[in-house]
Amino acid sequence: MFPFWGNACYGSEPISRKAGLERKLKFLIWMRDDLESRLAGINASIETIRQQIERSDSAA
Repeated sequence: MFPFWGNACYGSEPISRKAGLERKLKFLIWMRDDLESRLAGINASIETIRQQIERSDSAA
């Protein structure tokens, strides 16, 4: 899934299995946190648009 981790072709030194797993875990947690931030922004945009639609419906 992540062939570049611990791969000598990418200039990294051989690492222990535990160190490789810890690196993967750190990366996946970072990805999750980033996606949560993006999702929060999308949800806020959706809510804003819904409110704008409701206001335009009530004004018309």
